[in-house]
Amino acid sequence: PLLESDVLAPAIQKLIQTMTITMHKAPGVGLAAPQIGESIQLIVIEDKPEYLKKAPAYLLSLQERKPVPFHVLINPKIIYCETDEKVIFFEGCLSMAGFVGLVPRTLAVTVTALNEQAQPVTIHAYGWYARILQHEIDHLQGKLCIDHANISSWMTIDNYLAYWRDQDIAEVRRKFSTAEKIYTALT
Repeated sequence: PLLESDVLAPAIQKLIQTMTITMHKAPGVGLAAPQIGESIQLIVIEDKPEYLKKAPAYLLSLQERKPVPFHVLINPKIIYCETDEKVIFFEGCLSMAGFVGLVPRTLAVTVTALNEQAQPVTIHAYGWYARILQHEIDHLQGKLCIDHANISSWMTIDNYLAYWRDQDIAEVRRKFSTAEKIYTALT
């Protein structure tokens, strides 16, 4: 964790700029400091409108995905999950670029943190934004999305785009659930 006094230090402010550039160049919707070798509780997030243009409209609706403006979270903590219900969608990660898998995530979360001015913030997030927050906060705890994924669904992005992206997500979930059951029974 960072102390409030550390947040305004030039080194942390410079790191925020570096992380933002790195996230945008990837491109990604979030980046956690541990992903670039910094063992501190700092994440940057932005889901740009142009990223959403690449996704099918029906999928954006199912994911409840909307643009998320740029922001910084320091020492973020999930303090509340609105429901135990998990929603499963394909998810990728800049730490494992070029791969995606089906990952269950809670649909709504409340997060507390400090912003880049060391001011406390509380975020109530729903849908895809809640997924982004959970994903990035996982990095701060040493976890990757593959740790939560249905392992039989792990694939290259090229494979996903060629065969799975435009399929009905309920049918995709069913197929991979069956494959996971078979894999578990064999091992």
